[in-house]
Amino acid sequence: MRAARVLTLWIAAFACGCSGNQSALAPYGAPAMHVEHLIVAIVALCTAIWVAVMLVLGGALWRRRQPVETEIRQSHLASAVSAAVAATVILIAGMTIASFYTTRSIGLPQRGSITITVRAQQWWWQVFYASSATTRGFQTANEIHIPVGQDVHVQLESADVIHSFWVPSLAGKQDLVPGRSNSLLLRAEKPGVYRGQCAEFCGLQHGHMALMVIAEAPADYTRWAASQSADAMPSLAPDAAAGRMAFLARPCAACHTIRGTAAIGNTGPDLTHVGSRQTIAAGLLETTRGSLAAWIADPQTLKPGNNMPIVPLTSAELQDISAYMESLK
Repeated sequence: MRAARVLTLWIAAFACGCSGNQSALAPYGAPAMHVEHLIVAIVALCTAIWVAVMLVLGGALWRRRQPVETEIRQSHLASAVSAAVAATVILIAGMTIASFYTTRSIGLPQRGSITITVRAQQWWWQVFYASSATTRGFQTANEIHIPVGQDVHVQLESADVIHSFWVPSLAGKQDLVPGRSNSLLLRAEKPGVYRGQCAEFCGLQHGHMALMVIAEAPADYTRWAASQSADAMPSLAPDAAAGRMAFLARPCAACHTIRGTAAIGNTGPDLTHVGSRQTIAAGLLETTRGSLAAWIADPQTLKPGNNMPIVPLTSAELQDISAYMESLK
């Protein structure tokens, strides 16, 4: 069942224009296109140099050795070394300048941009959306929504160690350093779901620290932002209602926030609309009731070393809380 779901997401990704995977050679945003051009140019230049070296080496091996005056041989050798050194300096300087201007071209938007703050944690992404004219500020986790065709200013912070934010189809890498704020321009030219990843080793679960960037039409983004900024709506289903009571009575509410309830913890992800996210645990599991129950029951088995403790729950409480989490759309 899950394999079919993954296949469906890949087909949808290809249909909407995005690459369906995580590749810097499948750019769908202006910053990523600049990075791709730099990669192609450097690879082409290095290939040309390798071919030239192989041709010279082949010619030297093929040519029969003939006696040459020592002075002439030394003169030719000195000229060849000088030319090689000069060419090396020029090529390295050229690649350095190209890299510098590429970095400048993927910098900050000047105006008219949305501002998002992404704070890296071990091992998940905390995402803050600033207030706008139509919505109040809100928080989500491991999933970023952006409008197609608009510059998005992403402010990057770290709560613990050095991480690196990388969505290769949309932008270049940028480090998140404790005590320092870095910035990045994010822009998508086509709707789609673009996978990102922490690109700096940050601990035991570094490999399980993914995020999704969902680019959608501006009207769809506006509707999404409006729904995300609203408080959680109580479910009328009996099991979800019972799960809400169990959640608030247990230590869960001390670590997580669910707006519109007494849960105001800030240690773990904001769960106000967790049921609307595609994945949980930073891309580890698809968001289903079963996955939610498995994660709540034993997060350390699924993702060893994470900061979520095992909370003792009865079987009925586990089923009810997972139903409540799923209902938070």
